[in-house]
Amino acid sequence: MKHWVWLSLLLLAALGLSLFTGVRSISAEQALQALFALDSTNPNHIAFVYVRAPRVVAGLVCGAALATAGMAIQATTRNPLADPGILGVNAGAAFAIAIGTLLAGRADGTLLAFLAFPGAAIAAIMVFALGGGLHGSASPVRLTLAGSALSALLFSLVTAIVLLRGEALEVVRFWVVGSLSEARTRPLLTMSAVAIAGGALLLTIATKLETLALGETLARGLGTRPRQVQAIVLLAVTLLTGAAVALAGPIAFLGLMIPPIARRIAGASLRPGILAAAMLGASVLLLADVAGRVLFAPAEIQAGIMTALIGGPVFVLIARRLSPGAVA
Repeated sequence: MKHWVWLSLLLLAALGLSLFTGVRSISAEQALQALFALDSTNPNHIAFVYVRAPRVVAGLVCGAALATAGMAIQATTRNPLADPGILGVNAGAAFAIAIGTLLAGRADGTLLAFLAFPGAAIAAIMVFALGGGLHGSASPVRLTLAGSALSALLFSLVTAIVLLRGEALEVVRFWVVGSLSEARTRPLLTMSAVAIAGGALLLTIATKLETLALGETLARGLGTRPRQVQAIVLLAVTLLTGAAVALAGPIAFLGLMIPPIARRIAGASLRPGILAAAMLGASVLLLADVAGRVLFAPAEIQAGIMTALIGGPVFVLIARRLSPGAVA
């Protein structure tokens, strides 16, 4: 119970800092006035309603979605190095959006955002197949190498798209780096609903997913269909990752860092772990965004860069702690 209280306080603190901290200081009184008595001539009101609030909502949705997607991928593959970024799902979504930019330019931001879903799904299927998942021979090393190789290939193709169409650079730069700054121009409500649907789907199959950790033979004996569960997990991860990338671009390493901490907080049970990951992921992304806004103000460091600065060392630490048998 104590851990949940601390998680709640951390999330509230991250919300408060994200709402009221930045280049423009906005008080709680001004924020309430902006919500209930908007003055279109007051720059603080405009900044809060049209910039700060959408950014916070996007941070909550993306942080929770990527952390829970990482939790699901790690539980399915039993691979502590797995997350949507390392396994190429983020890159697939970003590549699909880059292709849309090449063909349609900036004509329809909503259409570009929805392209994240087929891109994420195709990348997830390719990594799972290349890593041996279709034959039941997937291993942490094979999945991680397949995802890393696919990510490198897709981001190379994104670079090629920029060279072919220079005017797409600004759009592609957003999707490659990852940032919450464009949240107000994205289909925020729609993507929030999609992410919630993905999270709910994971919660409904959490018990069956736990049985897969016992091995496929025993799982079948307990009435679980491994391929069916894996397909549902793939759908949920696609919804979660696609929604997050559509709103903020490929935020790296968040799905890697959060699940181990969430498991320590919630224990072995997956359902509490998913909830803890959602709360912690949202908090960390909001705090990373705040740090990126204030460290070099008025310049801004994108949230994707901030999470990568933290996540890179965490990835190395986790890899060093794995025993040889855990990654065979």
